[in-house]
Amino acid sequence: MHKLSQRTMIRIYSYVGAALIVLLGGLLRMQSKAAAYERAIAADYLRAFSQVVTSVNRIDSAMQKELYVTSPAMIAQFSAEIQSEAATAQQAMAALPYANIELEQTASFLSKVGDYSSALSRAAAANGGLSEEEMDNLNSLSLVSSQLSQQLEELETQLNDGSMSLHSVEEVKQRMSQLTEGDTEIAGSDFELVENHFPDVPTMTYDGPFSDHLASSQPKVLEPLPEVTEQQAIASAAACLELREDLFQVEHAIEGEIPAYALSAAVDGGELNCIVTKAGGLVMGITNSRPVGSPTISEEEAIAIAGAFLERNGYETMEPTYYYDHSGRLTINFAHRQGDVLCYPDLCSITIALDNGGIVAFESTSYLSNHHERSADPPAISSEEAKTKVSPRLTILKEQLAWIPTDGEYEVLCWEYICEADNGQHYVVCINGETGAEQKILILLEDENGTLAL
Repeated sequence: MHKLSQRTMIRIYSYVGAALIVLLGGLLRMQSKAAAYERAIAADYLRAFSQVVTSVNRIDSAMQKELYVTSPAMIAQFSAEIQSEAATAQQAMAALPYANIELEQTASFLSKVGDYSSALSRAAAANGGLSEEEMDNLNSLSLVSSQLSQQLEELETQLNDGSMSLHSVEEVKQRMSQLTEGDTEIAGSDFELVENHFPDVPTMTYDGPFSDHLASSQPKVLEPLPEVTEQQAIASAAACLELREDLFQVEHAIEGEIPAYALSAAVDGGELNCIVTKAGGLVMGITNSRPVGSPTISEEEAIAIAGAFLERNGYETMEPTYYYDHSGRLTINFAHRQGDVLCYPDLCSITIALDNGGIVAFESTSYLSNHHERSADPPAISSEEAKTKVSPRLTILKEQLAWIPTDGEYEVLCWEYICEADNGQHYVVCINGETGAEQKILILLEDENGTLAL
């Protein structure tokens, strides 16, 4: 073998050394970029958390002021400010890694506080001010927001001085993975200082989707009914759809607000799924995935088929309201009629395939949750009085009394007017039968496929 010359060896060592220097430089640059990236993420987290703190501070300030104003206009102004800051805080929290889990109570409080502020604004406008109960609730929420504001500020101070840090998504994932089922603490989380010492939020019942009465409400129709077995649930589904029992099987049980059984069956070339309540064995949901062919029946025939299906299954005095045709599937909404009053909370939705008149979808959760016998007392406001609240720019075409649901799953007796604007657009205007105030206005979207109310 030839012995390499000294000059060649020097060149080799020089090339290798240069390559190592280049490689080392590249690694240092990558590390520098990674560190810069981490710093940028950390800065983003800090900015997001700082926004949460700022918004909660502003909510605290606005609530303290709102306690001492009396005019509906000022109440509406502060309520709007609280809603806006609650929404801003929730948006900022979404930028934090897993904050919706680690700051669950904070997120829940922000949702409730924004929603309740909206309810206060409506109440003040309708009643000329706030009731004693509403003021007490506002005062309780103000105390909570003050305590929460102080706790978040303390955590922000520790984050800024470096004694604590907002972790990366990977660190949070690792920490969350260490939890065992049923754990209530977030091991090693800086957020647990806030969550473990979260102030007691008052129990409030009001007209809004975060009212505490909703968590304890029970479906009215199901309350007195005994629990059925899986086999009885199968028998109910088969009888409802006029099919053989041996076609059905129970897939699993469903827990939640309305405990039920999930059933399936292979029918008409598609998969049929049924939801049957454990209480009473009532079918409250149906879906059929079979393909729908070209229409062979009219919309009027489909509505008649849907009405017959409801009556056969115990949904009596149901009246079709709005319907819409989508790709040969006609979806019709039915509401219960009690005498001269239409009850929109008692709603069923049913979809008929226009190729053969078969049921491809059914949903009755709203009916089962709300149906009951209502008072037959006439409203305090006459129709003539209520009409004066309808815009003079609308022409009233039709009127009727109707119970309509509110955001908080209460219901209000209203005068419902179908109206037409100068441009031919139709609207539904609902006037509160007790106060005479405008309760709701909807736009009717009408075309060759049907009508939707928005």
